[in-house]
Amino acid sequence: MRNLIAACSILLLAGAISAGPVAAATPEKPAVLSHEERLDALFSQLKREGNEKAAERIAERIREEWMRSGSASIDLMMQWSKTAMDEQKYDVALDFLDQIVTLSPAFAEGWNRRATVHFMMRNYRKSMSDIDRTLQLEPRHFGALAGLAQIMKDAGRKELALDAFQRVLDIYPMLRGVQNEVGALAEELAGEGI
Repeated sequence: MRNLIAACSILLLAGAISAGPVAAATPEKPAVLSHEERLDALFSQLKREGNEKAAERIAERIREEWMRSGSASIDLMMQWSKTAMDEQKYDVALDFLDQIVTLSPAFAEGWNRRATVHFMMRNYRKSMSDIDRTLQLEPRHFGALAGLAQIMKDAGRKELALDAFQRVLDIYPMLRGVQNEVGALAEELAGEGI
């Protein structure tokens, strides 16, 4: 009898202990994920998603996560830089982006946005430098990789372009435009090898 009471006590105690963490994440009170945990989960979903439209929605959520700088000032300057880019005032956009990467050097999206402006201005070396920094901070940045691939393609470095486009597809397999680029470049390279 004493053994039965001890066993029941142990089971009750084990149930109380194991119920603790589960009860912390109920529908009424969900567990809070960190920025990195949210990104990891989204990238995992993106890699597995077989529906193009659903993948686009996941990719948009990733972009939204990337835009979270954690600073109202940085966020405002990012908005101003986008407005300047939309108005093709690239020098103004660069002024804002230079400030962003100085004030928040660990904010990958600031570097990526500046890489995009340099690309639009045909400053490919500067764009490549900012792409490199973006990928150091966020190696899964499919936008930066696609930019790298486009620069390599424009420079006639087809093998490097193909490699970069394939890296994009490793992260975001349902990106149709990149699938087409990979197919076209693979055909071109196969034709050149004949």
